[in-house]
Amino acid sequence: MIKNRANMTFAWLLLAPAIIYVAIIVAWPLVETVRLSFTDASLKKVTNYVGWANYAKIYNATFFEVITRTFTWTFFSVLFKMVIGTCGAVLLNAAVPGRHLFRILTMPPWIVPMAIGIFMWGWMYNGQFGMISGLLQRFGLVDGPVAFLAYGNSAYWATIITDVWIGVPMVTIYFLAAIQAIPKDLHEAAWTDGASRWTRFRRITLPLMMPAIITMSMLSLIATFNSFDIIWILTRGGPTGETTTMIIDTYQTAIGSKKYGEGAARAVVICIFLSMFCIAYFRVTRRLAATDNA
Repeated sequence: MIKNRANMTFAWLLLAPAIIYVAIIVAWPLVETVRLSFTDASLKKVTNYVGWANYAKIYNATFFEVITRTFTWTFFSVLFKMVIGTCGAVLLNAAVPGRHLFRILTMPPWIVPMAIGIFMWGWMYNGQFGMISGLLQRFGLVDGPVAFLAYGNSAYWATIITDVWIGVPMVTIYFLAAIQAIPKDLHEAAWTDGASRWTRFRRITLPLMMPAIITMSMLSLIATFNSFDIIWILTRGGPTGETTTMIIDTYQTAIGSKKYGEGAARAVVICIFLSMFCIAYFRVTRRLAATDNA
């Protein structure tokens, strides 16, 4: 009995640093955000309880546009990352001369500090001095300078391209590791039976990569949904709000307008959406595990 108590005490002592970390870094800010979401907190000294008023202000036509834009922005960005990352991983796994060099060259977008990479893209999108506009004019595809970040549709896709450029290296390396973990015997046996490259990829590589694809899709979805730096540095949510996502709207409300209570309510809504994504993810992985065991 005494030995069991000693073991239990020792176990709790080992867990204590992690519990304290979660309580201070995760739990307390989350609880405080939920509390603020029910108040009219701002720069004024007195804070009053307002109930669900902040949440009622969220659900208007404008915010539903922001939600739709956030989901579409996240969907296209994650989709392009997954497709390009998969193709890149397959190519980097091929037995070609210099493939180690190509693997190294894949990393710069991930290694370069994000702010510097975003500023570089902002310079390339510039209508007067940008490289992209200059090339389009040189090849006669446009008649004059094109300011990509000055128009809603082009700015929207410009931010997606930038996010994909930053996120693809991590996806590619992760998928490359997943491909290399696949037993070579399976490919050799399929090749012996006369299976083509596409058949081997579709019947062997892709199914065995699926757990990695699902995991990376979930991680990328959460990171992209919460992406702030790219949009804020390039467009600050403009022009005319065409690139304003939920995280940008939350920042503009809480920090820009100093409406901390309303901003906290928006942050809680974001947390709810991401929690729903996580629940869906765990259900999918559980079903896949059950299918594999069967």
